[in-house]
Amino acid sequence: MRFVDEYRDAEKAHHLAASIAALCEPGRQYKFMEVCGGHTHTIYKHGIEDYLPEAVSLVHGPGCPVCVMPMGRVDDAIHIASQPDVIMTSFGDMMRVPGGNGSFFEAKAAGADIRMVYSPLDALKIAEQNPDRRVVFMGIGFETTAPSTAMTVLRAKAAGITNFSVFCNHVTILPAIKAILDSPDLRLDGFLGPGHVSTVIGCRPYGFITRDHRKPLVVAGFEPLDILQSVHMLLAQLAEGRSEVENQYGRVVPWDGNTRALQVINETMEPRPYFEWRGLGFISHSALRIKDAYAGFDAERIFEIPGGRVADPKACQCGEVLKGVLKPWECKVFGTACTPETPIGTCMVSSEGACAAYYNFGRFTRERVKEATR
Repeated sequence: MRFVDEYRDAEKAHHLAASIAALCEPGRQYKFMEVCGGHTHTIYKHGIEDYLPEAVSLVHGPGCPVCVMPMGRVDDAIHIASQPDVIMTSFGDMMRVPGGNGSFFEAKAAGADIRMVYSPLDALKIAEQNPDRRVVFMGIGFETTAPSTAMTVLRAKAAGITNFSVFCNHVTILPAIKAILDSPDLRLDGFLGPGHVSTVIGCRPYGFITRDHRKPLVVAGFEPLDILQSVHMLLAQLAEGRSEVENQYGRVVPWDGNTRALQVINETMEPRPYFEWRGLGFISHSALRIKDAYAGFDAERIFEIPGGRVADPKACQCGEVLKGVLKPWECKVFGTACTPETPIGTCMVSSEGACAAYYNFGRFTRERVKEATR
């Protein structure tokens, strides 16, 4: 396959749908979690659920880094941005994420110098252009984006740029999946593994899921046929009594990951003892911090951070959505008080958030009609 249309072929999709239905055991219900928010958007944008039999349901997982950002960390970042001579830089999808004291957009409107960038290298360039200012990059993302932050720290050190630092909020996917598996709230039959993260860490680290928890995992691509084929592969494993890690996204994901990317992460960062995830609470060794050898580039050591914990709004049920316990439309404020224009929770803010996917692609309407007619 060379062109995107080939991954969206309707005839092949119907053929896969028929094969998926044939693999389903009569009377059995299957529940698979798509870990990555990119998968969620593909599923709802292209109506993948309409190709699946009623016996197969897909639930969203914690694979959206913006969605799992706790409100207290947003407040900490705003506190840094409000310091004299500071330029805070951030990816665009963080700008509207609500903290206890507002969002980056609101802080910017109040006078803080907060700028959107497309990469940490853009932030480093701003630091070079403003030697009398302290430039901070809001580092977020899973292992997918951590290498670019790590490489920027290495470049800053090599170039002797001392007014650049990182407010590191990079998280790691494996402890989050383990927390989901240990949760009593949800029973899963398997996982659609995150494609982007796996380009860095590879497939081998997921072995504990199949070995210790007996749940199959298929690393999946992001096109409609990728999702359908991955579901088919999961069902085939269950039908054959297997529990293995398989790689559907082999055209992009190497089994052992990106060795160079892992090297630069390990050079500059190390696991935190614990980190708070929105909806999941504190998870041990689930996030990264800057190593002592690069302390001069660690915003948490340069600035005094309040480090307060902020409870989520009572009306917001992002936590249950992130754990796959609730569908977004089951939240009481979904589509009414909480919309992409007036978000209450992070799942509605992020471009990868499940609530945004449901809202933007009209799934809440179809789901409610379906539920009402049962």
